[in-house]
Amino acid sequence: MLKQRFQALDVMRGLTLALMILVNTPGSWSYVYGPLLHADWHGATPTDFVFPFFMFIVGSSMYFAMRGLRQLAPATQTKKILRRVLLLFVIGVLLSAYPFTTSIENWRVMGVLQRIAIAYGFAAFIILYFGFTGRALISAALLVGYWVLLQFSIDPYSLEHNLVRQFDVAVLGANHLWQGKGIAFDPEGILSTFPSIVNVIIGFEATRVLLASENKTKALSQLFVASLLFTGAALVWNLWFPINKSLWTSSFVLLTCGVAILMLLLLVKLEQLAAAPAIKPVYHVFEIVGKNPLFIYVLSGLLATTLYLIPIGNQAAYVALYAAFCQFADPYLASLLFALLMVLILWVVAWLLHKRNIIISL
Repeated sequence: MLKQRFQALDVMRGLTLALMILVNTPGSWSYVYGPLLHADWHGATPTDFVFPFFMFIVGSSMYFAMRGLRQLAPATQTKKILRRVLLLFVIGVLLSAYPFTTSIENWRVMGVLQRIAIAYGFAAFIILYFGFTGRALISAALLVGYWVLLQFSIDPYSLEHNLVRQFDVAVLGANHLWQGKGIAFDPEGILSTFPSIVNVIIGFEATRVLLASENKTKALSQLFVASLLFTGAALVWNLWFPINKSLWTSSFVLLTCGVAILMLLLLVKLEQLAAAPAIKPVYHVFEIVGKNPLFIYVLSGLLATTLYLIPIGNQAAYVALYAAFCQFADPYLASLLFALLMVLILWVVAWLLHKRNIIISL
């Protein structure tokens, strides 16, 4: 029987979560090293891989969850999936709205957890009711269909005129969208969530091939070839369909899935060395964080926002703490040190949960 926890997956999840906290909580957004920022539009930086890695990991984790889900009656399966979708979505909306000082008419509807919720829900039903061939065909249809769909715009890959923005404005209203680029545009929009379903499905398939195969060497080789094919296809497709995280383009899906598979394979190899004195502690650090990803992610958002609400003199605690780092480091380094402190604080929380063998999940 397959083990319930996949150590390499826990480590990948923990590493991804730590990076997400690192890039989401700099001391100052005016002073962030380039690799820790998202690409302004087309292209990709290391930071752009963090969220799609999370989507891939959601699919990977589903390989274990599906074994129990398949033993349930169809009505119970549907109830459990939809319950998780609803809870994740609501938590995402409330986290974005915290501390609830904004009128509900201006609450952002979509977001990171909301995208995970929707993609998880669709992927769960696809995995439950379709075999490998069906899943592959649906994934291809989602990626190609999304490419075709975006062409129904006068300027399909521009910030102002892309169909993702137009659809969100029409359905949700401009007041319910992210405004970070100066206009109403949500990088976790409704339409752009559909290609992200493929990130989840490929995460599931990669784990299935790796763990269900009796010939592990062959499985590793197959996944390595698949990662190269995905990455190569993404770079070729980029000539016509630009790699773009904000639009979550199909070429972006293939690129991030290819790299995610490579990362998982690397961690599987390192897992064999995890007992070595020099490797085990580092491996264990990320494994601890990876056991309670949802709780730690939500707590990271609450912590950052709450620090802005606590006054220290005439400054918010967030600003004052960053200023303290600036006393002995240049603004960029101080901003990074602040983010690392946030990672450390949340790691301690994860460690306390780990010591008490507490796993918080939906």
